[in-house]
Amino acid sequence: MRFSENLISWYNVSKRDLPWRKTQDPYKIWLSEIILQQTKVSQGMPYYLKFIKHFPNILALANSNEDHVLKLWQGLGYYSRARNLHFTAKFIRDNYNGIFPNNYKEILALKGVGLYTAAAISSFSFNLSYPVVDGNVIRVLSRVFGIESEFDTGPGFKKFYHLAREMLPEYDYATHNQAIMEFGALQCKPKLPLCSSCCFNHNCFALHADMVSSLPKKKKKLKIKKRFIHYLIINNNNEVFLKKKGQGIWSGLYQFPFLEFEKNISNDNVIVSKDWVDFFKDSSYAISSVSSSFIHKLTHQKLRVVFWQIKSENIKLNNYKKFQTNEISKLPVSKLIDNYLMLNNII
Repeated sequence: MRFSENLISWYNVSKRDLPWRKTQDPYKIWLSEIILQQTKVSQGMPYYLKFIKHFPNILALANSNEDHVLKLWQGLGYYSRARNLHFTAKFIRDNYNGIFPNNYKEILALKGVGLYTAAAISSFSFNLSYPVVDGNVIRVLSRVFGIESEFDTGPGFKKFYHLAREMLPEYDYATHNQAIMEFGALQCKPKLPLCSSCCFNHNCFALHADMVSSLPKKKKKLKIKKRFIHYLIINNNNEVFLKKKGQGIWSGLYQFPFLEFEKNISNDNVIVSKDWVDFFKDSSYAISSVSSSFIHKLTHQKLRVVFWQIKSENIKLNNYKKFQTNEISKLPVSKLIDNYLMLNNII
């Protein structure tokens, strides 16, 4: 089977017109790869264009402040990517004179860069012979070659990595890597793959063994944590309290004070709970409105959220800053909070 030749022939006809494929600039390729982690191209494209407009080179990104970077990232999720992006830009500025490293080991050592991203930058920017192994690539290799190893285990991933490396051509590693990822995204899709028009349909193990829907195989099942959160939007003399989160999935983003409970309880029980009583101790307050309870889903969490709008003239909150409502629109906040503020015309 002429695996790489078939892939590249398909790619030359079927590839999408994407801006990061028109450059070998490692900064732009790195930026696109970080944005597209856990993100569809259609969702990531506007963010890529926005970042390139605001930060046309790595020094512009490095010299920006974190709030600006996180604000531009707002809504894309997985905010550690943005924090690592900013950290790494500053690291390259300070340690490489603002010039992106051009060898695999130094690229791999950068914060937020793993095996896949290092291989992508190395091959796309410098045509180095490292295989990209992401979900699309694993799916193609598993189905075409009948690899039944669980890809999310150490031995399983090694098997896929070694096979991906064996499939590299003698030259033009960049095109091969682009082609196999694009093939997985457009042709050998997770659901409803286009098997009838596939260039490997005569040789595909999964197609002939009726295993297309069962490959690739995964061991770990995602555990979803349920959380019950009540955000308190406290108006204190026409200003509201916000705090920059120090850790967790929304680290670096601003959020309102909140109470969290181990289970879903009624609003009536919330306001008589010990947490509520302790929070408003020595403070007078009036509840202006309470939102309905709604669900916000994250990769590892399912949040049931209620927003309370409260007026209090004498409350004091340590570690929180007060902002005018028209200032909030300039701060990076989670998509959850941003959606509520937009829907209720608070910003």
